[in-house]
Amino acid sequence: MKKNIKRIIVGLIIFIIFITTGPFFIINEGEQAVVVRFGKIVRTITDAGLKVKIPLIDTVHRYTKKIIAWDGEARTILTAERQLIFVDVVARWKINDLKVFYESIGNITTAHNKLGEIIDSEVKTVVAENPLRESVRNSNIILERTTSEELSLGDDIEAEIITSLQTESNIEAITRGRRRLAEEILDRSRRMVPEYGIELIDVVTRQISYSDELTPSVYARMIRERNQIAQAYRSAGEGSKAEWLGKMDNDKRSLLSAAYERAETIKGEADAKAARIYADAYNLTADRRSFYDFWRATESYRQTMSKFDKTLTTDMDYFRYLYSTDGRRR
Repeated sequence: MKKNIKRIIVGLIIFIIFITTGPFFIINEGEQAVVVRFGKIVRTITDAGLKVKIPLIDTVHRYTKKIIAWDGEARTILTAERQLIFVDVVARWKINDLKVFYESIGNITTAHNKLGEIIDSEVKTVVAENPLRESVRNSNIILERTTSEELSLGDDIEAEIITSLQTESNIEAITRGRRRLAEEILDRSRRMVPEYGIELIDVVTRQISYSDELTPSVYARMIRERNQIAQAYRSAGEGSKAEWLGKMDNDKRSLLSAAYERAETIKGEADAKAARIYADAYNLTADRRSFYDFWRATESYRQTMSKFDKTLTTDMDYFRYLYSTDGRRR
């Protein structure tokens, strides 16, 4: 009887352990797993669903199938000109070969550390092989022509400004740029990670900042370049202003000259017409000329006699029409 009770108790314990550890386990969507038996990989599982294992013998190690972000720390790196900058990069990766990943690394934390070693090493190598401008800038747009929306002073003045900026600021063109350097870092890092069962998707430069020693000189250079651009605009504006003022002065002189010529022509024609009228008046017959003389005499009286303070005598030829309409004394 006691033996039966012991057997029942042992059976219950075994059953409880069997149920607790269980032969079944579930792989969720976005998960994958490695089943290990006595330290060796029995199988890898990459599809979701209900799975079976041997209790107490098989161990299941779960990993994500999703893309994982790697965020490195900002590193101080010397460029080709021996200038110190801070470079911060981020990357995305995923487990490509689960078996190789488990055998070489084993867990995500170790994978992050290994990726940090690889990517940081390649970042230092690439940045150190290139000048500072290649890491900072991504294009030569600063050397290209500015769009017409930004410049409205004319093509000739625009070209003059761009030429002046290129000459005075001594801005050097880049051959590769920040994006190409990031691609090179990615290509170099990809050569190292397949042996760990990892696929590196991309490497992106999140931030590049100058060191405390370099920052003041960079700011000073930026201020100097902005001042050069402003001075170029001012010079172009002054030149355009002088050109337009000269053109306006020439147009003014041309208009005044034409107006003066026209006025003198009109005056000459009027004087000629008046002289012709006078000549015709003097050449009239005696009767018609008498009326003309009378009309001129009365006009003269109207203009002059109102200004006389006193008249001592009217016994002169000028006043002949005061006594007779025909200008003869009676």
